[in-house]
Amino acid sequence: MSRTKIGKTLLLLVCLHAVTSHVIAVGPQTCPANLEGGCSDEVEWKGEFFPGIPKIKYEGPSSKNPLAFKWYNAEEEILGKKMKDWLRFSVAFWHTFRGSGSDPFGSPTKFWPWEDGTNSLAMAKRRMRANFEFIDKLGVSYWCFHDRDIAPDGVTLQETNANLDAIVALAKDLQGNKIVPLWGTAQLFFHPRYMHGGATSPEVGVYAYAAAQVKKAMEVTHYLGGENYVFWGGREGYQSLLNTDMERELNHLGRFLQAAVAYKKKIGFNGTLLIEPKPQEPTKHQYDWDAATTANFLRKYGLIGEFKLNIECNHATLSGHSCHHELETARINGLLGNIDANTGDPQTGWDTDQFMTDISEATLVMLSVIRNGGLAPGGFNFDAKLRRESTDVEDLFISHISGMDTLARGLRNAAKLIEDGSLAELVRKRYQSFDSEFGKLIEDGKADFETLEKKVFEWGEPKVPSAKQELAEMIFQSAL
Repeated sequence: MSRTKIGKTLLLLVCLHAVTSHVIAVGPQTCPANLEGGCSDEVEWKGEFFPGIPKIKYEGPSSKNPLAFKWYNAEEEILGKKMKDWLRFSVAFWHTFRGSGSDPFGSPTKFWPWEDGTNSLAMAKRRMRANFEFIDKLGVSYWCFHDRDIAPDGVTLQETNANLDAIVALAKDLQGNKIVPLWGTAQLFFHPRYMHGGATSPEVGVYAYAAAQVKKAMEVTHYLGGENYVFWGGREGYQSLLNTDMERELNHLGRFLQAAVAYKKKIGFNGTLLIEPKPQEPTKHQYDWDAATTANFLRKYGLIGEFKLNIECNHATLSGHSCHHELETARINGLLGNIDANTGDPQTGWDTDQFMTDISEATLVMLSVIRNGGLAPGGFNFDAKLRRESTDVEDLFISHISGMDTLARGLRNAAKLIEDGSLAELVRKRYQSFDSEFGKLIEDGKADFETLEKKVFEWGEPKVPSAKQELAEMIFQSAL
């Protein structure tokens, strides 16, 4: 071989080496969760995701340990029921294991040690293992998920379903006999195909795709032993009525939910179907604005006996109501099924999904839950995320411990109010005139306007007593 040919051959080898090295350097890297081993997609790491963090135990109100419960004592009985049965806590997979700390103004701040920067199937399996270690150490029995948060999209729906099947099979194995989903749901708001909505999209192909996605999500929720299934219509609404046939969209949504009920029964899923009201965001107006609006929708489309409501406290405040108001509206309509336990910041105008830490709010929430006789088969799902600035792994535990303690303390306070009876007596006295024989006629629907007019002529000007609002607030505050 001539020197010229040898030189060209060597040059070609050098170039190939450089190109190969560049491809390896910039290609996607996957690393085991302990970050100390080699990088590989083939080896499934099965070590400890939260080393140094023990199982969280109850230590009582005097404890200064941030990794211990001060108020939540799972086995303690309150009003004849264990705390764990009143509260039925659940971990939200999307916030706890897919929350990145990003917001509309900033890039992600969360870089957990088990993450490799990909949305691969191998990474999805690693997250699922981390999820169940977290649940075990936190000591809860439920988790919640969106289909696309636990498994990556494929090129086709068939490939996407296969990815989901692989992750669900692992989840089924990791659950054992102690843990099940509180609920599952389909993510019908993130992908560009859903820019105009899913069940309310003007494109029939999108409507069909959404139905296929819900069908699969209901199947896997049923397979995992899920106790409920949620519909959150983040993009089921409109940005402008100028280009929207609202009546047609509402009819389509009603038909979609009717089909969901039929399929639930076909596959033998006995869980409760839930609708989660929210007024706006991401759409300007969502059709399930609040509890009252959603109840009216369910009645119109013959679904009142098929669905209950998943009330999220931050959504309640966005709709101009308190969480207590939304819970009571759902409860008195026989529709209170589940609570997404979070709160918002009154100085911030969007859905911040913060962990609930206000004892007063938690006490009001628990008053509604007790009046409802509990939430089962629903519970409290922590649809809440770490603040953008909280970046330590232990913060995941601290935030959930704080939220659990807050609601446990609310339960204890609500029980005190009920056992004391002063607040209930104040309310009873305020309406005691309707406990009379004539008041009963009114409440039974047997007093017409002529009869009422005769009573006014007989009684004259009514005397209106004090509402005792300050006394009611004093009694309430005394229990906190």
